[in-house]
Amino acid sequence: MPVQLQDLAGRIRTRIAELVGPQRFDVWFKNSTQLTCVDGFVKVGVPNLFIGQWIEDHFADAITQASNEVIGREVQVSFAIDPVLFRNLRKSQLNSQAAFIEKNAERSIREVRSGGGRSYGGGHMAAPARKLRGKLENFVVGSTNRLAYSVARSVVESPNGDSSPVFFHSACGLGKTHLLQGIANGLAAENPQKRWLYVTGEEFTNRFLYALRERRLDAFRHRFRDIDVLLLDDMHFIANKKATQEEFFHTFNAIDVVGKRVVLASDAHPKMIADLSESLVSRLVAGMVVRIERPDVETRCEILRRRAAQTGHDVPEPVTQYIADKIKANVRELEGCLLKLLAYAALTKERITLELARQALDDHLTQTGKILTVSDIESSVATFFGLTPADLHTSRKSRTIALARNIAMYLARKHTDLSFPEIARVMGNKNHTTVLLACRRIGKLVEEDADVSWQAVAGTQTRKIRSLVECQEEQLGR
Repeated sequence: MPVQLQDLAGRIRTRIAELVGPQRFDVWFKNSTQLTCVDGFVKVGVPNLFIGQWIEDHFADAITQASNEVIGREVQVSFAIDPVLFRNLRKSQLNSQAAFIEKNAERSIREVRSGGGRSYGGGHMAAPARKLRGKLENFVVGSTNRLAYSVARSVVESPNGDSSPVFFHSACGLGKTHLLQGIANGLAAENPQKRWLYVTGEEFTNRFLYALRERRLDAFRHRFRDIDVLLLDDMHFIANKKATQEEFFHTFNAIDVVGKRVVLASDAHPKMIADLSESLVSRLVAGMVVRIERPDVETRCEILRRRAAQTGHDVPEPVTQYIADKIKANVRELEGCLLKLLAYAALTKERITLELARQALDDHLTQTGKILTVSDIESSVATFFGLTPADLHTSRKSRTIALARNIAMYLARKHTDLSFPEIARVMGNKNHTTVLLACRRIGKLVEEDADVSWQAVAGTQTRKIRSLVECQEEQLGR
């Protein structure tokens, strides 16, 4: 990177530290991000999907504000996995991030008290709000997401035409959040008289805990129930929280009984989310459950064309096809590779060609493919057990975490070409013998079709290890 761009990136990092505070910066930015500036874009390199998702969800506004202030004009922020950061991430860093997440609920509650807010729209729902970036007109529609897009459009055009709930689910980075935010922005533009609320599962939980502790449940219920459309992202976050689930169930019923709308999104199908109450699952599956698949090659090409057009660069079609053929996992990686190519072309001052793309991206594409595969496995397993991928990386050894970690290791060994030491490094710098023993244990249980006491591990049901593993493999699309 040229010295001038390095200086810009350094100044942006300094400004981010001022905005988010030294503790948050040290945990999430100091050793976990790499900034690249190119032609009105700031690419944030991250070591894995989980950290990237967390930073995007919680610090996107701070990154954008810092970038705009330093560069002196409005820029767009993109996230992409950086293989170098992935290799350098250490167990101590993973543990500190997991500890930060555990304490974040309390921190968020304090922020609610001081007036911090999410995004609200319409009527008397005014509150400090952050701008939602997703818009339906910017959503690239293809064969794998056309139904989801049509359903989102129908909610905007006729919010109360069909009061049945909508549930979007897919792997990370395929557009669930984009659709929910697009619905919110669409309602604000086309149905300004409608009252809507966009919130994540984590924020719903934090606000409920705050209201419970401060004895302000009436105000909480008024805020969440006296609306026309409730948009809840990351539904799986409330899976293992019984009190929050019960409150959401009553909120859901209160909205549904008057013919209003609830739209939700999660990383898994309602029946695949462990510890979700049967009554809530039955209500969710009674509505429209829409799965968003990975984009096909035509859709990936169109995403790249639009992104290139936004940057004002002319990217030849063979280069577009090359990147689309290599990156299949999610949209974030697709856009991240394009931005890396543009930065490389700016650095070398060469015209963008297929040969240049191979020079700039071959190593990145090869390593990213493996990282994404393991991250998909971790995300799926963690969602099923009501955990986060960070839990699988920590040194904690509760029965639930230990079983989830063992299954993730078994699936990673079975469905990737990583060795035992490589899997050990990916999953929190464990010892390779830990992975070896985990694979032997789960493999033996699968062969024997042995039962596992779910009540002692993660719930009240008794399931079989083989069924559990097959369920995870189906979710991963293997």
